[in-house]
Parts: sequence; C-alpha cells; structure tokens
Amino acid sequence: MREPNHRITDRPAITQPLCSSGAEPAASCPRRVRTHGTEGKMLARCYRVKLSVWAALCVLVLCWFYAFPPYRLPSDKQIVQEVLRQGGLWHKNQTSIDLYRKLLTGCCDPKRMFAVTKENSPMGKVLWYDGEFYHWHTVNNETHSLFVQSNPLQLPLKKCAVVGNGGILRHSKCGRDIDQADFIMRCNLPPLTKEYVDDVGTKTHLVTANPSIIEKRYQNLLWSRKGFVDSMKVYGSSYIYMPAFSMKPGTDPSLRAYYALSDSSSNLTMLFANPEFLRTVGKFWKAHGIHAKRLSTGLFLVSLALGLCDEVTTYGFWPFSVGLDQQPISHHYYDNILPYKWFHAMPEEFVQLWQLHKSGTLRMRVGRCPAQSGGS
Repeated sequence: MREPNHRITDRPAITQPLCSSGAEPAASCPRRVRTHGTEGKMLARCYRVKLSVWAALCVLVLCWFYAFPPYRLPSDKQIVQEVLRQGGLWHKNQTSIDLYRKLLTGCCDPKRMFAVTKENSPMGKVLWYDGEFYHWHTVNNETHSLFVQSNPLQLPLKKCAVVGNGGILRHSKCGRDIDQADFIMRCNLPPLTKEYVDDVGTKTHLVTANPSIIEKRYQNLLWSRKGFVDSMKVYGSSYIYMPAFSMKPGTDPSLRAYYALSDSSSNLTMLFANPEFLRTVGKFWKAHGIHAKRLSTGLFLVSLALGLCDEVTTYGFWPFSVGLDQQPISHHYYDNILPYKWFHAMPEEFVQLWQLHKSGTLRMRVGRCPAQSGGS
C-alpha cells in the first residue's frame, strides 16, 4: 500500500494571493508596488507645486504691503512742512499730561523702577537683561552694594529739559533756555565745551552713558581711568545713568565706570538703569506704533520725564538730514556719525513725539530758540 505524500500535506498554506494576469494584482505584486511608487511621485510633485504657489502668493502680499503699506512714515520734506505749519504755537494740556503720567505709571512705574535700587532689587533677585533673552544677573553681595538705597530724585520734578544731540542744535541759541529748567537730562556723555555752550547750555542733572562709549572712547578703562574721570567733571554733581544690565557685554564696562568714579571721590552718582523699566517702556511705545529693535536713549529719557516731571521740553530731537530751512545738517551737533541702520527707528519716534507736542503733552523745541526766555 502506498504511503501518503507528507511533503504535500505538510506544506504551509499560502496566505497571500497569487499574482495573475486575469485578476486584480495583490499588494505584494510588483505591478502594484510600481503603481504606488508612481502615485507617491505624483503626490510629491503636487505638494511641491502647491508650496511654490503659496510662496509666490506670500511674496506678492509682502510686495503689496511694501508698496502700499497701511501706514507709511511721512517723508523728511513732509515732516519739515508739518513743523513749519505748526510754527511756534503750543498750548500746555494738563489733562493730556496727567493721562500720560497715569499710563506710564501703570505700565512702567518710573518713580520706583527707573533705576536699580536696594529696595526694588534685594539680594538674590534675578535681573533679566532687557536686550537679551537668555542672560540674567542674580544680585549678589558685590553688585547689591553698588545700588542706591531708593529713588534719589526729589519728586515731583517741575520743569524738565530732555536734551538730545541732534545737529539741529547747532546755532540754535537754546543754551539759556535749557539751563533755566529745574532738571536737565542729557544723552550719552555729550560734549559741553565752550564752543557749544550757547546752543546746549552748561547744566546737567542726569546724563546717560552707553557702555559702548566706555569701550570705544575710554578703551574699557583697562589702561587708564584718569581721562574718563577728568572728562566727567563737566557734568558737575549729576547722576550718571548706565544700562549695565541691558546686554551682557555692557555689564563689565559699567561696573568699571562705577569704580573709577568711586575711587576718585567724584561728585557724580552712578545709577544703573533697571532692565525691567527699559523692557516695559519698550513695550509701551511698541503698542503706540514704534517698531524698532531698541528705542533710542532719548525716548527712554522722555518716557522717564513724562512720568516724573510736571512739564517736559525736548531739545535736539531731529533725526533728519536737513533742517527747517531745507539745508543739510549733521546728525549730531558735534559730529556726523550715523547710528546703526535698523537698530533704532528715530523718524518714527519723532512723529510720535510731535503728536505729543501738538496735543500739549510735551513741548518740542526745533530750530532756533527765542532770544527771550518765555517766548513762543
């Protein structure tokens, strides 16, 4: 009797369908694989086409907004014409002054926060750099001892002058006007030598010092401090306001400046700008339409003055290359070095300040000052 063929009965069952020409090919068939590959290429090509279309549309939209922006800054000529139309007319608006002081107090609290103090920055407090997102300083024994106890200004301040460094100050004869203010703020250690006195005055109560000035003008105070200390005497017994905690590279030069003045028994008092105040002021003006990587020093001081002073007058705020007579002028009253492009938005700042001038919130002096104090 013949034995059964176990090799046939023990063969495992075929679980996948066989490929045949007369039936729909199975998923494992070579023809089906080739079909999927073709469909995949078509889908990828379709995706690339859609992506290209969307990219082209985005470019068109950007070009449209560039050519026809919802708001375009007036040209220099238009701004000059607007200032000339306004002329010397100005009327103080106490309601608007009080409103701005209230707004700045609510967002930025300049009376308490404009400078780093022992009260608002105790030991262990983390100061986040306002110019860099990933750097901070934890207040320790060394730095805490450098801070003033509290706001040293005698508030309220009455008439304040905020003096920019614009070239429009040349031949302005504003020196007398400036010196008659109760509190005078200046930007970035400007020269107050005899040749400029008639235009910018002599008095100072608070002057800012950018750490980059310490680096470039005084070689970071690494070799000699005498030149720096001697040059600071022109500011009398004023406050030196430095943003030591805005950007990491600025901390060491600021501390060196502090020690240079302290070791020489200088009459000057160092105040470190509070990065929280600078950050909130930046947000405040951004909400009002100023879009810049960083506000100018002048606008920070104007913000401080609006929060602390009963009346604010600005001088030398003119970021344009021509004066009111349409003649070329230098960028600063003492040189023609231009700021870094795209870093500040000074024309935008001017437009905002000019709106405050027209509303009576502050007064902007542009061009020549009147011969007699108290004129228009």
